[in-house]
Amino acid sequence: MKLKDFKYLFFLFVIFNSYAQNKVSGIITSENNVPLTAVEIYIKSSGAKFVSNSKGEFTITTENSEELELVFHKDQYAILEKKVTASSENLTVVLEKIVNLTEVTVSKQKEKLFAINKLKDIDETAIYAGKKTEVVAIDKLTANKATNNARQIFAQVTGLTINESSDGGLQLSIGGRGLDPNRTSNFNTRQNGYDISADVLGYPESYYATPTESLEEIQVVRGAASLQYGTQFGGLVNFKTKTPSSKIMEFQTRTTVGSYSLFTNFTSLSGTKNKFSYYTFYNYKQGDGFRPNSEFNSKNYFGNFNYKLNDNTSLHFDYTHFNYLAHQAGGLTDVMFTEDPLQSNRTRNWFAVNWNLFALRLKHKFNPTTDFSLQLFGLDASRKAVGFRSNRVADTDPVGGQRDLIIGEFVNWGAESRILKRYKIKNQTSALLLGAKYYQSKNTGIQGPGSSGSDANFNIATNEFPFYQNQSNYSYPNLNLSVFGENIFKITSNFSVTPGFRFEKIKTQANGWYRKINLDFSGNVILDETKNENNVKDRNFFLFGVGLSYKPQNKIEIYGNVSQNYRSVTFNDIRTVSPSQVIAENITDEKGYTSDIGIRGQIGSKITFDTSIYGLYYDDKIGEYETENPNGSAAVVRLRDNIGTALTYGFETMFDWSLNKTFFENNDNLIWNLFSNIAVTNSEYLKSNAPNIEGNKVEFVPLYNIKTGTGFGYKNFMSSIQFTYVSSQFTEAKNSRTDLKDNTYGIFGQIPDYYVADFSSSYKLGKWKLEVGVTNLTNNSYFTRRATGYPGPGIIPSDARSFYTTLEFVF
Repeated sequence: MKLKDFKYLFFLFVIFNSYAQNKVSGIITSENNVPLTAVEIYIKSSGAKFVSNSKGEFTITTENSEELELVFHKDQYAILEKKVTASSENLTVVLEKIVNLTEVTVSKQKEKLFAINKLKDIDETAIYAGKKTEVVAIDKLTANKATNNARQIFAQVTGLTINESSDGGLQLSIGGRGLDPNRTSNFNTRQNGYDISADVLGYPESYYATPTESLEEIQVVRGAASLQYGTQFGGLVNFKTKTPSSKIMEFQTRTTVGSYSLFTNFTSLSGTKNKFSYYTFYNYKQGDGFRPNSEFNSKNYFGNFNYKLNDNTSLHFDYTHFNYLAHQAGGLTDVMFTEDPLQSNRTRNWFAVNWNLFALRLKHKFNPTTDFSLQLFGLDASRKAVGFRSNRVADTDPVGGQRDLIIGEFVNWGAESRILKRYKIKNQTSALLLGAKYYQSKNTGIQGPGSSGSDANFNIATNEFPFYQNQSNYSYPNLNLSVFGENIFKITSNFSVTPGFRFEKIKTQANGWYRKINLDFSGNVILDETKNENNVKDRNFFLFGVGLSYKPQNKIEIYGNVSQNYRSVTFNDIRTVSPSQVIAENITDEKGYTSDIGIRGQIGSKITFDTSIYGLYYDDKIGEYETENPNGSAAVVRLRDNIGTALTYGFETMFDWSLNKTFFENNDNLIWNLFSNIAVTNSEYLKSNAPNIEGNKVEFVPLYNIKTGTGFGYKNFMSSIQFTYVSSQFTEAKNSRTDLKDNTYGIFGQIPDYYVADFSSSYKLGKWKLEVGVTNLTNNSYFTRRATGYPGPGIIPSDARSFYTTLEFVF
């Protein structure tokens, strides 16, 4: 984009700034005439949220020129709904303090405020109009939050596939719509709006998952999020931590014990004092896992500190520290899994993560119609893995033998600025968003020999094993500059069009060397050479998209969108060697489109729903298929390459039915909900240069993905039961069928269909709360992943039946 183009945009911005909106203002007090700070004020029709300041004062800006229905909410005070004119000023709002609330009463109060299952069209400096968005409200869940049980947490998010693990929820691996779930690498993963993955372009895997116990909500935006949040096909997953308490100090502690020696403690402090507020927690986890060689422990600290300079400007600082060490039981062959899914023949595999995240955000309101944000963020982190990774999975780990050691160091930082302007054309309020992001990283990747011991030793053992065949040392100085924009054009009061663009400059580099050693059958060295590399990929491109939104009546919306996507190939993947996987030397970026058409909304106060159809079109799709090792070895491997053009499409529907509001509306002590989440997905490789792939199904696409359940609450008792069914799916592009006689590899074949049930309940008494539950209630043996590297290779069994108990105290 030329400089003069930006001048035109700036000129338009100046013009738009001349328009104004209606304003509602006033003060909120208690019955004793004491000003109340941090009162949440919602516009009931749109869900827009405002907060009173330290003097109890509030100002609401709205494009609505008619009557508004406002909802006032503050902990320990009764909900107040009030109708006002759109130009009311100097209002006085009095809230009544109440005590001895039951759990159900609190839930019902919040339900009035948080029943929206999508993001607002505009939220601060972000636009979501016309996009497929889903919000998981954590305080409404009765689930195993201590171990971040993704199957329960994401139960009402349509079409997600999940790689399950037995490490207490230390990592999150979700995908969907034909995207590999491994470490959520096909989503842009954020915490409070900033990136938390290893390297957005060079290594987009997430080794850190924000503890569910600390969250207010999880925001999911599908593929059309690529215009604002990056180029990826999956979209955005944003973990939003709890906001500070309005008290000076609020203390919460949750201790969980469970099967297989599980012990976790989550303790948080939160509060507000004048212009300063904070939310901070410490989370400790340890457990043995349900298989041998599966013990783990982790420590996680988070601090959020906020300072309000004035009513229009605030500063926010986040720091996250996370480290864990996990013993990895390794994978199984199909024969081993059938015989005993609890077994392990890997005793020396270990994995360690050390994560440090920093973020500083400035939020400023230039005037009632113009919002600005600037976010600086950085990461200083590492992941280390050592272990025996033979692709002959049934082979016993040799005592005293060589192990593979892989070390990744991640140092990156970036800045993202956004400005959002609301303006009027013919009495209809539209909005323009412009933003820019700068991101740079200098990561390193080292592969070498691991020690002959059995402990978690992450030092390179070159002296002990001088002829390790896969040694390499690389740095990855990646650079990304992007400019993006979207505009909501409000054509009528109920129809809007939101076009958008994103310009990307991506420069990925790989500087380093790898050592090539060939041995004869007697173990003698016949070739030993070191090859230096300095690879650079520099590309510039535009992405475009458009979203449509039609709201025929209040709380009902018909939406649609189409957007271009792009995924940068990573040098880090190319140069890390696995005995079970080979990556093609000429592998390149993949590109394509995503689209959604759907209807969503709320029918009265009884049913919330979202039904849509979607399509994902991939060109140069990266995938894997079974073949002989192209590097000359006689071993059979999975080759990772640009396989061809693929299409994934499907139907998704989710509804949440409030039975109590339908049949027991006058019973304030009762909550009873029933939900159903169904995804039917098909896929096909339209063309491919690889043999025996054209016409095949795309990997990681189950035809049926069904989750259903019910939640029941009476007074202070809450309970839920959930059922999950996922049909079979292929794991590589040749669609290899499962060989139940395979006792060699375990990396080829399908993931069979499976079902699993979970039960959770809780009881609250004053400041105490007791939670108990059973996951995998029927003790099914199943798996969701065939690994090619860590923690396998081979089948990674999912958890057996387990029990948990959590005791919570809040003061």
